[in-house]
Amino acid sequence: MALIGLLRLFKPSTPGVRRRLAALPRMIAATRRGEYDGGFRLVTMGLAAVYLISPLDLIADVVFLIVGVVGAGGLTVWLTGALLEETERFLEWERQRDLARRRAAPFGIGRATTTAARPTGGPRPRPAGR
Repeated sequence: MALIGLLRLFKPSTPGVRRRLAALPRMIAATRRGEYDGGFRLVTMGLAAVYLISPLDLIADVVFLIVGVVGAGGLTVWLTGALLEETERFLEWERQRDLARRRAAPFGIGRATTTAARPTGGPRPRPAGR
């Protein structure tokens, strides 16, 4: 699955790397607020990243030589693909959420407006007593 996410990065209709990286903080925040269901996946990816930068991975690479390096390479590919797949999933979720919000409040009903309360066009009414 993660390798498919990595390969899908090069498909023209998918979001680019910059857009995906920019979505990461929003994805983490939405998950912490309980709006987005990516908690388990984010924890799994975080644990994999911590393992890759920890001394444990270096020890495995030294002790098991080729197997350790291949394992670290495989974990890196999985982590990259999983991150790309999850950010694409999150961006689609955001798009669907925003679309649902627009449908729920058509024509600005229910949204804060910045227009003045008086009608536009024509002269301003004169104050009484002048």
